[in-house]
Amino acid sequence: MTVFRAFSHKEVLDDLKAQVTDGKVFTDKETLQKYSFSTKMTDEDSGLALAYVEAHSTRDIQGTLKIARKYHIPVVPQAQTTSTVVGSEGIEGSLLLSTVKMNRILEISKADSLAVVEPGVINGDLDKAAREQGMFYAPDPGSRPMSGIGGNVATNAGGMSTVKYGATKDNVLGVNVVLADGREIKLGGRTLKQAFGYDLTQLMVGSEGTLGIITKVIVKLLPIPLGTPVMGVAFFDNMTALAKAVTAIRISGVYPTMLEALDANTVAALDRYEDTHYAEDNAAMLIFKLDNGGEASMNVVKKLLAEYSASNVTVTTDPDEQAKLEQLRRDMLPAVFAGQNHIMEDMAVPLSQLAPLMDYIQDLAKRLDVKIYTAGHAGDGNVHPTLVWPKEATEVPENVIIALQEMFKQTLVLGGTISGEHAVGMLKNQWNNAELGEDVDQLQHQIKALFDPMNLLNPKRKIN
Repeated sequence: MTVFRAFSHKEVLDDLKAQVTDGKVFTDKETLQKYSFSTKMTDEDSGLALAYVEAHSTRDIQGTLKIARKYHIPVVPQAQTTSTVVGSEGIEGSLLLSTVKMNRILEISKADSLAVVEPGVINGDLDKAAREQGMFYAPDPGSRPMSGIGGNVATNAGGMSTVKYGATKDNVLGVNVVLADGREIKLGGRTLKQAFGYDLTQLMVGSEGTLGIITKVIVKLLPIPLGTPVMGVAFFDNMTALAKAVTAIRISGVYPTMLEALDANTVAALDRYEDTHYAEDNAAMLIFKLDNGGEASMNVVKKLLAEYSASNVTVTTDPDEQAKLEQLRRDMLPAVFAGQNHIMEDMAVPLSQLAPLMDYIQDLAKRLDVKIYTAGHAGDGNVHPTLVWPKEATEVPENVIIALQEMFKQTLVLGGTISGEHAVGMLKNQWNNAELGEDVDQLQHQIKALFDPMNLLNPKRKIN
C-alpha cells in the first residue's frame, strides 16, 4: 500500500536540528548503524534510527522530545550502551537520544556524603574522584570501567559489593528527569531521609528510559573504611556446597563486601583465558572480601569455610593480588563467551533458596544436555547462568530455549526474580505477568500511560 507522508524526513530532521542547539544531530548511515544495532538483537528487534542526537544539555533533551511529540516519533535513550538486554538499541525510524556527552561531576560533598553528577559520568571515574577525597561510590557493576551513572540508575545496576552496600537504588538520593511532555522535574534531594510525597525517585530507578530522561543524579558517597581489606579464595566440591557456606558467612555478622561464586566450568574457562591454574581440582571457586573488621572477622570466615569443607583457602592483604582477583571475576564474561554462542541470564532468589537453585541448574544441564556456566553474586542470591552452544549454529537450539524457560519458572517458584540487576529490555518483558501477577502488570501499564501517554519513550522495553 502506498503511504503518503505528511512530512518528509528532511523536514523532520531540519526541525530537529533547530531544536538541538548545544549538541549534535547525526544522520549519516555509518553512525546510525553503529548505534542502532547490537549483537544482542534479533532480526525482529532491529531497526535503523532516523537520527542520533548527541545531547550536551537538558535543553537538547527537551528539544528532542518536542520534535518526538510533534511528529509522533519514538525516542530511545542511550549512553554508554553497555546493557546486556535489548534496552537501548534502535527502533525503526526512532530518535536515538544520547547523554554520553553530559558527563560532568558537578559536585562531590564530603560533608554531605554525596555527589551530584550528569548521567554520562562513568561509574569508575566517579569512584576514583570520590576516593581522592577519602570517600567512595559503592555500586560496582561488572561494567564499572565503562558504564555510566545514568544507565546504572535506569537499569538499577547491581554489582559485587551489593551484598554489603546495596544496588544502585540503595545509593540514589535524587534525580532530575525530563518527562515526555518536556518538563524537567526534580525528585528527591540531598537528605539521607525523605518521607514527603510518593517516592517518585525510586520509581525512576530501574525504569529503563520508559518514564523520562535522566539529566542529573544525586548519589550517596561513603567514607573509605578503616583497616586493611582482606581478600581470599576457597574451593568447594560443587556450587551447592559453596552456596551453603555463603549463606553461613552472610548471616555471621562479619558483613563481607564480596562473596562471588564461580562454578568449575567457569573456573576452567578463566584458566584458558587468563593462563591461570585454578581449575586443577575441578572445583567451584568462592572469591570473598572484607573491607574492614580485622583479624576477628577473618577468623570467623575461616572457621565457617572449614565447617563447610572448603579446600585450598588462601587470603591476601596485598593490594596488587586483590586487584588480580577482582579482575579475574570481571573477566568471567569474556572468558565464558570466547568462541561460542551464548546467553547470560540474571536471576535472584532469597538467600535460603540459593543452594536449591544451584542444584536445579546442575540437574537441568544434565537433563537437557546443555552446557551451562554458572557464576554470580552469591552473597545476595544473584545467579548468572550462561548457556552456550556452537558458534556455527545459526539458530538457538531448542534445548537452550527450554532450559531458559525452566530456569525462569523454577526461580519464580523459589520466590525469586528473573531480573536481578540486568534490567528487562525486550528480552524478558513477556514475563511481566508471570512474575508480577495480572493486577500489578496492569498497574505498570497505567503508570507508563500516565508519564508517557503517547508511548514515545523506549516503547516495547521494560513492559510489553
